[in-house]
Parts: sequence; C-alpha cells; structure tokens
Amino acid sequence: MSLWWSLRLCLVPRTRSRQAGRWLSSSASSKDLLMKLRRKTGYSFVNCKKALETCGEDLEQAEIWLHQQAQKEGWSKAAKLRGRKAKEGLIGLLQEGNAAVLVEVNCETDFVSRNLKFQQLVQQVALGTMLHCQSLKDQLSTYSKGFLNSSELSGLPAGPDRDGSLKDRLALAIGKLGENMVLKRAAWVKVPCGFYIGSYVHGAEHSPSFHNMVLGKYGALVICETSEQRASLEDLGRRLGQHVVGMAPLSVGSLDDEPGGEAETRLLSQPYLLDPSITLGQYVQPQGVSVVDFVRFECGEAEEAAEAQ
Repeated sequence: MSLWWSLRLCLVPRTRSRQAGRWLSSSASSKDLLMKLRRKTGYSFVNCKKALETCGEDLEQAEIWLHQQAQKEGWSKAAKLRGRKAKEGLIGLLQEGNAAVLVEVNCETDFVSRNLKFQQLVQQVALGTMLHCQSLKDQLSTYSKGFLNSSELSGLPAGPDRDGSLKDRLALAIGKLGENMVLKRAAWVKVPCGFYIGSYVHGAEHSPSFHNMVLGKYGALVICETSEQRASLEDLGRRLGQHVVGMAPLSVGSLDDEPGGEAETRLLSQPYLLDPSITLGQYVQPQGVSVVDFVRFECGEAEEAAEAQ
C-alpha cells in the first residue's frame, strides 16, 4: 500500500470525527434554542422547530413569526367557530386605587375556562379596560361609571407592553385553545374622595401571577358614599357585593321604600341576604354609609338581562 493511501486512510476518520463533532455541537445548540422557544411561547415543538428553520435559528424572529402565524390561524379558527355558542367563561374583577373594573369573557366549555391561557386572556381584558378607565381625564366631584360592549372592548389597545388590540389577543387565544370565545362586556367605576367601591366575586380564584385580579362566575361592584375611610369598609363592601350577587336587584331604591311587591327588586328594600329579618337599608344605615349605585355581572346571562342591569 502506498504511503499516500495510508495517510489518506488515517486522515478520513479524523475528518469525519471533526465533522461529527461540529454536527453534534450544532444539534445541541438547535435543541437549546428549540427548548427556549418552547418554554417562552408555549407552542408545540413542531411549530417551534418550523419557526427556527424559517428564521435561520434567530430566536427573537422565530418568536415573532410564531405569534404572527398563531394570530392568522386564530382569525381563521375564529371565523369557523363564530356560530358556536359560548356561554361558559369567567368574570374578572380588577381594582386599582379609586377605580375598579368588571369584565366578562366567554368560551364554550368550563374546561377551557379553567385553562391558564384563557385566564390570562381575561386578565389582559381587565387590564385593557382599567387603562381605558384611567385614561379618561374627568374631574370627579361624584362617582363615574361606564360600560363597554363587545365591539368597543375588542378595539381597546392590548396594553402598554403589547402590540395590537384586545381583538388580536382574542385571536391568539382561539388559535391556541381551539374554542369559540367572546369578549362580551366590561364595566368600570371611578370614585373621588368621600366614596368607596365595595366588591365581591363568587367562586373566586386568586393567583399571584394575576396582578390584583379575582376570577369567578359572578361579580359585583357597589358604590358607597361615606364620610370617613376606615378598615371595616372593605368587609362591609364585600358583604354588600355578596348581597347584590345573591339577590340580583335591578335598582337601588330608597330607605323609604316599603318591603314587598315591586320593591323586592330594589336593593335597599330587599331582605338582607345574611339576615332576612331586616332589609339591606336597615343593615347599612347604622354603618354611616349610603349605597348610591351598583354593577352586577353573571357569566353567560342572556343579553336582555345584561341590558336590564
């Protein structure tokens, strides 16, 4: 055997070994990127792999590409699923300082309403509504209250750290979870000094990752006028909210209303939920607080009932 051929035989395995090493190193790097993208976005390995291949292993561009694709898919799914009933979902309550919001987001099944991604969508809707509420630069001498319907809610910005609107966030959620979803409605309340917002959510779920959010199936905000701020107001506000959720009044009424008859739909003349031997007005009056307004949301209630509220 010639010297040239012997040297060639010796060199080939080493060359192959170096090539294999480079391939293994590249493979490990790609796997790391794949795992990072998967953890960051929550999308499937197949989609993450395709994103990295499409974007030349650029992690940031791959994430952008994934969101764009998911949104396109979400719009497509939203169009296909639009006719399907969405009566389940969650009420979200968010309070910050002198403002509070209630939002309702619907889905098809209770199973999806317990999904973290759906709950994150409710949080985004509540934050978007709160930003809208806080952006209204009105001089408050008394309380301020407003409502947003589905189309108004959908058009709100997604937030200071997110591009697009809440409608875009909805499309992403539909793309990921595969159910019809609806941003149904929102209500916001702002109060000046001398007022207090009581609140309650029935079946409440708290999560440290959800800011000051509370999630449930029923929610209420109760606006009270008070001469002094004190610690007991929080508990009083919660009890008033419980009553509004449980007794579903249609108006506040007055302390002069007699119990019974049509007055049964008036908040102050209703038997107090926690002590039916007295009216709510009789319970509130000694507390030094006047109930002036309220908002009640029930998840999945009919449009007519929502409009009556």
